[in-house]
Amino acid sequence: MIYAFDTYYYEDYANTVCIAFEDWTSEKEVEVFIEQTSVSSEYESGAFYKRELPCILSLLTKIALKPEDIIIVDGYVTLDNDGKIGLGGHLYEALEEKCPIIGIAKNEFTTPDSQRRSVFRGESKTPLFVTAKGMDVDDVQLKVEQMHGAYRMPTLLKKLDQLSRT
Repeated sequence: MIYAFDTYYYEDYANTVCIAFEDWTSEKEVEVFIEQTSVSSEYESGAFYKRELPCILSLLTKIALKPEDIIIVDGYVTLDNDGKIGLGGHLYEALEEKCPIIGIAKNEFTTPDSQRRSVFRGESKTPLFVTAKGMDVDDVQLKVEQMHGAYRMPTLLKKLDQLSRT
């Protein structure tokens, strides 16, 4: 199973959503998990994970993860060639490296990272940026290219974003 997470922040709470789907090419989700949590910290530049990681970990308590499951986060897993990690890297560590974590980001992080891949989908000239831990990033790049949908954002990730905002 693949579990994709996104969190949207309101003034005093966060709405975290997870869409579960069977395969990279799936058009429809199997299940949706939603949880609202109070926001425990303000946004801190360079430390985005401090705000979002607790939301994801809380929602994960409702999901029985298996080692073959894959988790996708809206953001980065790795940030540079010096070992700095993003939200996905912190999640990978918090889960004791038991499941592969994939980061799919819409905005480019400017530091050089040999583990970052650009994915062009549909007719878009703007890439998605893919990073991973626990899975080969070149394989992930191909999988993201194959995800359902004709546009830059895969169908299920677009739905995930919309659900987190409602």
